[in-house]
Amino acid sequence: MSSKLTPAFAYTVVYVKDVAKSVSFYADAFGYNVRRLDESHRWGELESGQTTIAFTPKHQHETDDITGEVEDTTRSQKREAVEVCFAYEDVDAAYKRAVEKGAVAVHEPEDKEWGQKVGYVRDIDGIVVRIGSHVRNNPSSISS
Repeated sequence: MSSKLTPAFAYTVVYVKDVAKSVSFYADAFGYNVRRLDESHRWGELESGQTTIAFTPKHQHETDDITGEVEDTTRSQKREAVEVCFAYEDVDAAYKRAVEKGAVAVHEPEDKEWGQKVGYVRDIDGIVVRIGSHVRNNPSSISS
């Protein structure tokens, strides 16, 4: 494949009620640095390595007419169709910080059979955030 056609994962865009508030929340609760918050407060970005975490309002004329409106599921037990996952060396401390900074506790961290420690919170827009460790390789589960 031509290098001009090789994709690079550029953004995960999170649709939120208040961009400035969400950018500040993610910086405080999950330990990110703010890369950019434009003057209109309609676009914000966090420094997250090669892939950017970006925030934009749930409803805007640029996307509603093209891709449809974002469904507001915060009024029921349903969850958004996306889950954000952040990996930490100290999952317990990261979970505790997130809750102390305003994330809603969903499930405390626990060890999973697939070799990862995982806890869940909801952000200020109701989006599920998985706080987990990197998955430990288990040689016995890898097929040869």
